Amino acid sequence: MTVVVEHLERQAASSRRLLGIVLAQGEAIRSQDVERVLARLGDVQTEMVTRQRLELERDELLGETARRLGRPQDEITLDDILVGSPYPEAQRARSLSAEVQGLVREASQVHQQNQVLIRQELSFLAHLMSILSGAPQAGYLPTGWAPAQQPAHAVDARA
Repeated sequence: MTVVVEHLERQAASSRRLLGIVLAQGEAIRSQDVERVLARLGDVQTEMVTRQRLELERDELLGETARRLGRPQDEITLDDILVGSPYPEAQRARSLSAEVQGLVREASQVHQQNQVLIRQELSFLAHLMSILSGAPQAGYLPTGWAPAQQPAHAVDARA
């Protein structure tokens, strides 16, 4: 049983690190600090390697329990793994499992928010670049398609 608790403690530690990384990445995106954004991206990739290793360990634990119970691995739950475990260890495992689930859910939400922020930043940059380059932009009017307008002079080179 101690193996399960130790595994869940490693999962929780990894999930906490991942959440911290994506939160820091969001701060870097909002402050438009490209170097920090890229550094946090590297941190995410490193942590994902750790998480992949932890998932392999999890699969091994599930596989062992599935063989012992003679059931398919995809039907095994934490409660199946905890059968016969001392109460304090089983409670600790359940608590850690709930913590991991919550951390992963929160990290996923923050990551999605970061993706939206990055898309907004890139869209704004694309808009600025099109204005600065003088590239005409077509659009739509309430009555239908509108031809490309003459380039706006956002920068007066004569000044």
